[in-house]
Amino acid sequence: MNDDDAKAMLHSYLGDARTALVWKLDGLTEYAVRRPVTPTGTNLLGLVKHLTMAEVWFFGRAFGRPFPEPLHWWDDDAEEGADLWATEDESRAEIVDRYGRACAHSDVTIVDLDLDALGHVPSWPRPDVSLHSMLVHVLSETSRHAGHADIVREHLDGAAGWSPTLSQVVVRDAAAWERYRARIEAAARSFETC
Repeated sequence: MNDDDAKAMLHSYLGDARTALVWKLDGLTEYAVRRPVTPTGTNLLGLVKHLTMAEVWFFGRAFGRPFPEPLHWWDDDAEEGADLWATEDESRAEIVDRYGRACAHSDVTIVDLDLDALGHVPSWPRPDVSLHSMLVHVLSETSRHAGHADIVREHLDGAAGWSPTLSQVVVRDAAAWERYRARIEAAARSFETC
């Protein structure tokens, strides 16, 4: 596989993960997309906001291509974790649209540069990083957080899969899911005393 094909494949996978992440917000109320579902506060809009920062940092700032919009939750004096939740003053549309613009900004970097182009991430042990490594890193981070969004969305309303039309989960009614879950629980309980 040549570099252009490898870059196109990684870029395509990143696009799929981005799309899956944003789909997780579709059809939910404002409360649901903001609601902290885990003990650590994981919520859908926070995941989108956090990944906006990843796109802007790793494909923008690291390659000397700064994102043209301010991200106040990234400022030195911002509250720790401000990128992981939406304030009352931030709208869903604002957060999702900014993520789209950040991704489009990243896409220009990905298309314009060769895989061996070097970016710089000062906090990393090896701060000079190739576009190839950065693509793998952001694909991994986006997929990881899209997986978090899968779990959050499933917890909120049972929706699962890559998109409304492409589910990678077996379709069952509620009773069948409960029987399936009970079977898994029974198997797990057999190790409860271990």
